[in-house]
Order: sequence, then structure tokens, then C-alpha cells
Amino acid sequence: MFFKRLLLPFGVLVALGLTGAALVVLAMALIYPSLPSLEAMTDYRPKVPLRVFTADNQLIGEFGEEKRVVMKLRTVPLRMRQAILAAEDDRFYQHGAVDYQGVLRAFMADIFSGSAKEGASTITMQVARNFFLSNERTVTRKVSEILLAYKIESNLSKDQILELYINQIYLGQRAYGFGAAAYTYYGKPLDQLTVAEMAMLAGLPKAPSRYNPMINPKRAALRQQYVLRRMRELNYINVAEYNYALLHPGRVADSHSIYSVKADYVAEMVRQYMVKAYGERVYGLGYKVITTLYKPNQNAAFDAVRRGVMAYDHRHGYRGPEDSVELPDNAVTDADLEDALSDYDISNALYPAVVIDASAQEVRAYVKTAGVMILRGEQLKFVQAALGDKAKPNLRIKRGSIIRLEQEDNGTWIISEYPKVQAALVSLDSHSGAIRALVGGFDFDNSKYNHALQAYRQPGSSFKPFIYSAALEKGYMPATLMDDLPISINDPNLNGGQPWQPHNYENEYLGPMPLRLALAKSKNMVAIRLLQAITPSYAHQYITRFGFDPDRHPPYLSMALGSGLATPIQMATAYAVFANGGFRVKPFYIDRIIDAQGKIISQTIPQVAGEGAEQVIDERNAFVMRSMLKEVIRQGTAEKAQVLGRSDIAGKTGTTNDLVDAWFTGFQPSLVAVAWVGFDKPVTLGSGETGAHAALPIWIDYMAVALNHIPEAQETMPPGVAYVPINPNTGKPDPSGAVKDFVYTDNR
Repeated sequence: MFFKRLLLPFGVLVALGLTGAALVVLAMALIYPSLPSLEAMTDYRPKVPLRVFTADNQLIGEFGEEKRVVMKLRTVPLRMRQAILAAEDDRFYQHGAVDYQGVLRAFMADIFSGSAKEGASTITMQVARNFFLSNERTVTRKVSEILLAYKIESNLSKDQILELYINQIYLGQRAYGFGAAAYTYYGKPLDQLTVAEMAMLAGLPKAPSRYNPMINPKRAALRQQYVLRRMRELNYINVAEYNYALLHPGRVADSHSIYSVKADYVAEMVRQYMVKAYGERVYGLGYKVITTLYKPNQNAAFDAVRRGVMAYDHRHGYRGPEDSVELPDNAVTDADLEDALSDYDISNALYPAVVIDASAQEVRAYVKTAGVMILRGEQLKFVQAALGDKAKPNLRIKRGSIIRLEQEDNGTWIISEYPKVQAALVSLDSHSGAIRALVGGFDFDNSKYNHALQAYRQPGSSFKPFIYSAALEKGYMPATLMDDLPISINDPNLNGGQPWQPHNYENEYLGPMPLRLALAKSKNMVAIRLLQAITPSYAHQYITRFGFDPDRHPPYLSMALGSGLATPIQMATAYAVFANGGFRVKPFYIDRIIDAQGKIISQTIPQVAGEGAEQVIDERNAFVMRSMLKEVIRQGTAEKAQVLGRSDIAGKTGTTNDLVDAWFTGFQPSLVAVAWVGFDKPVTLGSGETGAHAALPIWIDYMAVALNHIPEAQETMPPGVAYVPINPNTGKPDPSGAVKDFVYTDNR
């Protein structure tokens, strides 16, 4: 009787089971034929962004809807593969399309926890979902996912499936695949990551937003630790590696510094060129552009510009908090503080912070991504006048003030501010024109305006060498004497028709002096008289040899003082003529363009000095001008550059009327660099902010790195030039002369 009682419910269960199985079979029969073709996998052609590199293969930018670095499985580091398996599917190589052990484990875990927390998707199932399905939670979608997984496993090997997963999975921040994520989160290629960093990336697929280390660093760290623990349990890493990884989790790049080379302006130049040449489709074709930049040069230029701008800003005092917000009167929470900073981004390593408390002795502030900091003593030096009850209202730092902090080289945080002044630096190979470094402004994220290419400003005294070069063509020599005395000129084209009475910078006049010394000391009166002697019309025509636009340099005597307009790149190109022996080279920044299959589809073939480039001044002129521009550093306005300890550098300072623009244009025979400082809206830089004070330090900082591996050049005197005794009273050759200088020995 008891057996008969059990028979009925058992039969019902069997019937239900058979019915369920029949329904599953029916669903499979109906769904399987409608499954998509695997062509998208077998002929994998993802949208790969336009990527831009330095000449030494460092990524500086990528452009496209999706960030991708497509990789072959054999090029993916073993530890990265192990981290992925540990995080997502450690039995991937043992099970089929579905891991039934994993399903049972997840089911039991959910039963005991009373919620559906555990998943059981295999890597193959995730690949199916990523390629063909949505993330909706329906039975039909899940069945389709399982069936697709079986179809994939029937057609592709495990290695092929894992390779697709590694390249296709979304990992946050527009990064698809682990190759792209390595650059996005750490600013370096996958094979340069540590085990801890790989574990961080391997933890992302589960929930890219929730475990994003840029957005949720605490959650991301816990997930990273879980992956490392799984790697240890699976014996992928040993105890020492595990402990080291826990102690050295790696530092995630902020969203503004994900590249190891700071070259946003050049990356944007490339983007604009590529769109113009290939159209909008270029964003998904996987083209690779190799620029002419060198990583050491570019980073040195970026750092030099930043230091120069911040030094200028600190010289001119604190301007006051950036803004202010209302904070709750009672206990303030991290959420309140984060909300207060939500509209402020980290810009060029200047971190926004909201002040919690402030006194003359101490400031307590919440710093974005860094937490609460207490600053005292030297950390407050720059803003001391803005602290305390007696501070001027517009300067005062108080509770709720939005300020900026920066970290010094020794790791100390100080209160700073976002500067208003701008600067640019461009450097090129004087023989080929290849641009080795270019910084178009202080911060690309805040201003896309490229001062190195677009800013036409008065070059001031840095233009004088072209007037002197023209004078050499007219028979003047470095020892030629010219009066350095005040001058008054009646020229209807100058000074509104009133007498023009220019002056030397320090109102010091030395009387008759050799041109060599006059250029070194940047004597305005000598430059004007020299231009007057050779005529502005001749100089106006002559400067076109260097690539200057004559329409931007009117043929007036004020041209001697650099009253025309030029860009930093034009100045660099022009000075390259002196550096390379008289040849005009064309600056370029793209070396070659490579398509997705690795084929070079375009390459720049430069016209090199002496090998195709046009010779615009003879080698004697270039040689003598180099010697005179070296004098600027030996005993002139650029004496500070002697700190580099080289005898083969030359250049010229430039300062415009009312100290509006500051320049230094200089070179070593193989490398030219131009530094410029000024405001976007031309206004004075302030007292003492000459080219020597504001721009030259930037040039020095850059050249200290750029010339590090370039041996000192030895000059060879060209034919037609002699080094002879000079009579200092007449400026002419004299066998009994007390000084020596260069003269031409022929009349070419």
C-alpha cells in the first residue's frame, strides 16, 4: 500500500521531468537553426582605433569609439592568461561549453545564501554573449547562450576561444580587450604589467563599472586581492609572488595620464591629418601612425614647459581660490566632499581639493583621489598671504574653498594653483626637419590651441640674427663697428607718424661696438642702424630664405626689433638654417603610416641638409652666424645656458615691447629648440620677465635631457673664411690687431 502511495507522485515527477526535457529539446530544435553564423569569430575583424606612436614605439594617443589592441594568444603573457582563468573559469581547458560542476557549485551556493549571487558562465558562454547576444536576463537568451557556446566549441579550439575572449571582452573606460585595458589603466603594454596589475585587469570582466579602479578603487582592490588569492590556490603563483603582489598592488594612472609619453598636441595633429587624408572611417581601420617624436625628448619638453610655467606663476603670487562651495555646518562626509569636487578634474598633475578647515598655521583639505591631507609650514609658503582672518577677501582660503595641490619631486604636497600664462616648446632635427618634441601649451585638456603651430607672436630680439645674416651678405663682418647710441627716426610708418625713439632694454648705451658684441648683448640701437644700412627692403626679401611670410614682417626699421609675427615652429625652422650649414628643411611629424595588416601605406622621405634640401645661405654665412650666436651664451643675454657645460650650443633671447612675449631660440648643430612664454591675450608678463628669465630656463631644462647622448660637435671652418687679427678701433683686419675674428676671404 505504501509503495502504491509513492508511485503516483513519482510518476508525476517523471512525467514533469520528461515534459521539461521535451520542452528543452523542442526549444533547442527551434532556437538552434536560428543561431547566428560564427563568421564574426572565424573572420574576426573588430573595429580597431587609430593609434599614434613615437619613433621609439611608445603609444601617445588612440582615436575611435572602442579602444582595442588586438593580440595573438601567444603574445599574451602567461601570468595574464592564468589571472583570467583564475578569475573567470579555472576549468576552461577541462570542461566543454558548459561547466556542469560550476553550475552545481553556483546552484548550491545560491541555495545556502538565499540569493542568486553566484554565476556559472564559462568563458565560451561569455564569448557567445559578447559577440551575439544582449545582457537581458531571460530564459530564451540563456538557452541561446548555451547553444551558441556548444556551437562555438564545436568549431573553434580552446586557444582560439580564449584569444577571442582576451580581445573582445569589455573592461570599462571604452577599453575592449586586455591589451587596450593595459594602456587605459596603467599606460603601458600588457607585457610590462606586474602580476598584481594583471590581477586587477582580470577582475574587471565580472563588473567593469563596479570594479573600475579609477572609479571605485576600494572595490577594485578587493577584487584584485580575490584574483590573486585564486591564482595562489591554483598554484599559478608561489607564496613569495603572492605576498609581493599584495604589498605592491600597482598604481593606476589617472584618466589624464594613461600614456607614458605626454604628447597630446602631436596626437591631435596626427588625428586631424588622418581624418583629412582618409575620412572619418579611419577611426576603425586599425591604422598605426609612427611619429618622429622621441620619448625622452618629448617628456623632457613636457616637463620643462610645466616647470617653467609653474615657476612663472609662483613668482607672481597667489591669485586666490579657484571657487568655493557650501559645506554642511555639522560633520562633513566623504560623499559631501566628493560631491563638492565633482565638477573639477585633475589637470596636468594639479589636483583639485576642497578646504575643510584653514588657519594661518594649517590647512586641512580633501584632495580628489588622495583623501584628506593636512598641510603646514613650507607646504603653505605660496599661499601664506591668503591664510588667516586678515587675508584679503578675494585671496582668502577658508572652509569650502576650492584650491589646487601639486606633488613636488620629493613627494611633498604643496598648495598651488592653475596658471593663466601659456608656454610652448618645439624641437626638431636640424638636418632632416623631423620634429623630436612639441608641446603646444600648458594643458591640452583645458586648451586645444596649439601655440607651437598656431600662435603668431612678435619674436622680438630673437629675430635679430636674420638681420645680421642679411648684413653679412652685404659685406659686414662680426668685427664691424656700429654705434650704440640713442636714435630718433621720422618715419610715417612708425609710431603713428610721430618721431620714433626706440631704446635699449636697460637704457644703457656703449657707443661704437663690434656687431658680435652687439648681438650678444642684444643692443637695439645697433640692430636698427644695421637694418638702416642694408635697407629694410633688402632684409624684407632676404628673410624669405628662412621661410618667413613677408606679409607678416612689414619692411620697416622696427623689423630689426622683431615687430613682425612668427610661430615657434617657424622660428625653429629658420634657426635650423644656421645650425645645419645653410639649408632650409621642411618640418614634419609623421614618419610612416601602417595599415591593420602591417603594410606601410605612406612614408615621409625628407629632403635632408646636403641631400636634397635647398641651400638658402652659403656655409660661410651659417658658420659665422653660429659663432656669433655662441657668443650670446658665452658673454651675452643667455649666459645661464653655460650650466649645460657645452661649447657647441648657440641661440638668441627674445623679449618684445612691454614684456609681452618671451623667447629663447637655440641649437646644437644637430638639434634646434624654441621656447616661448606669453598669455593667450597679449598682455605684459610683468617686470623682469625677459626671454632670459622666462623662456631660457625652459630651453635649458629640455636641452639638458635632449643633448644627453649627443656628443659635443667640433666646428670646421669652411673654405672662404679666415680667423684673423682685428684692430678694435676700426673693426678691420690688421696684422697687429689685439683681437681676432672671422672674415670672408673671397667674394662669392
